[in-house]
Amino acid sequence: MSAHISVLLNESVDALAIKADGFYVDGTFGRGGHSRAILNQLSASGRLLAFDKDVEAIDCAAREFAGDERFEIVHNSFATLADAIAERDKLGQVDGVLLDLGVSSPQLDEAERGFSFLRDGPLDMRMDATRGESAADWLNRARQDDIADVLWTYGEERFRGRIARAIVERRQKAPLQGTLELAELIDSAVPTREKNKHPATRSFQAIRIHINKELLDLEQGLQQAVTVLRGGGRLSVISFHSLEDRIVKRFMRDEARGEPAGFGRSTAVPARLKLVGKATKAGEQELENNTRARSAVLRAAEKCEEPL
Repeated sequence: MSAHISVLLNESVDALAIKADGFYVDGTFGRGGHSRAILNQLSASGRLLAFDKDVEAIDCAAREFAGDERFEIVHNSFATLADAIAERDKLGQVDGVLLDLGVSSPQLDEAERGFSFLRDGPLDMRMDATRGESAADWLNRARQDDIADVLWTYGEERFRGRIARAIVERRQKAPLQGTLELAELIDSAVPTREKNKHPATRSFQAIRIHINKELLDLEQGLQQAVTVLRGGGRLSVISFHSLEDRIVKRFMRDEARGEPAGFGRSTAVPARLKLVGKATKAGEQELENNTRARSAVLRAAEKCEEPL
């Protein structure tokens, strides 16, 4: 199994300002790097609830943390965070939520998962292979305009029309089935090249985000994180591309501003968050050890205390 190196590990966990007896959430367990670092700072009375869509991540958690009564994992998206916390009677009592967005190294490196345009495998791309529609299923049935819209919305792919048309023309001959088949099709449809970037990069990102509802989950997860946090609790989020970071940045900014009275509101809406530090990126040493850290951005915020 491919190793996964947690990006901005120390910085993201430090941003939680962990209390030894606190209750924490790792919304994206992956291969447990952040969970392990949090547990290392918890006492016997501390608790960590983790989430992941990926069955392999759930299996990893079962192997690594079996018998640790402080740890529990839920096989679902962090977009179900509020319900899971409510079931445990912990609404408004969580001390910190950490979200490490995007895909893990094993998902990218294992060809059979279908995330990579560099390794041939089935065209799947689901983080949770037990649920939902695969990339192949969607690409082989979706309208050309819908494919183009996804490529633009989630990949900002300027040749979206050419690529969508090529996909529809190819599937009329035979269904798309493999990752390299799709990558080569995109390569042939794109007339120009970006320096040091494979022509399929934007399209694969867009299709993956669409199949896994990643940005919708993120918007819901951010809202729910604020709901479950106690006053003074921390939210720590690592993004890996501009679409994610834009959502996180705007959410934290807007929640830190609140809304004044007026424009149809008789009372002001108080700020729910205050920003903690500035956006953080990986340092030179981390970039040398892990090139996938180059696009990572960490943002953190603290929930405001409830007014008396």
